[in-house]
Amino acid sequence: MKLLLAEDTEDMNRAVCAMLRHDSFDVDPFFNGEEALNAALQNGYDAMILDIMMPLRDGISVLTELRKREIYTPVLLLTAKAEVDDRVAGLEAGADDYLPKPFSMKELLARVHAMTRRKTVYDAGKLSFSDFSLDMDTLTLSAENSVRLSLREAELLQVLMQSRETPLGLSHLLSRIWGSEPESGEETVKLYVNFINRKLSSVASSAVIRREEKGFYLTGETLHE
Repeated sequence: MKLLLAEDTEDMNRAVCAMLRHDSFDVDPFFNGEEALNAALQNGYDAMILDIMMPLRDGISVLTELRKREIYTPVLLLTAKAEVDDRVAGLEAGADDYLPKPFSMKELLARVHAMTRRKTVYDAGKLSFSDFSLDMDTLTLSAENSVRLSLREAELLQVLMQSRETPLGLSHLLSRIWGSEPESGEETVKLYVNFINRKLSSVASSAVIRREEKGFYLTGETLHE
């Protein structure tokens, strides 16, 4: 698989490249956001790793421009900022995952593997619930209009759609979507639920994800196909 890596710290860039190449990835390294954006617009990549703090263009600016141009390659953001607001900004810009610095190379590699294999692990195709549909091939949520979801948003929504209105517990969702990632917890699930509910509203769907004692569930009038 071909990866784009944008990290302006030379030693870090070399170390990450070496690890990924040792794991059989083909990596194109860049040291500023402008070069990374130009490469992303000209080449096809299976995934991208973007440092948030870079010269010329920061990682979120690069990501925003890619999504604006309808380039939906999975993106992992690297950031020295661990505050919730920074994570939210990256996810709202269209990131599929984030990894705060400092991080272990082993965890970075695990995140890249998870990001690149995710679409083959989950069922593709189109699902319907209430007044909306989810196309897992294109990660598109549709009702009166359409919006593109991140991989994780689509995964979480798909799991909830498949369970219909049966509540799913926090531990089940964390295990199913985030696996053993140490940064993930209740706040992570709540954050993504909030993102999905906002996108359901943006496409004019009446469906919503709610939480009760037993867990999270979708509510709405199910469409029978």
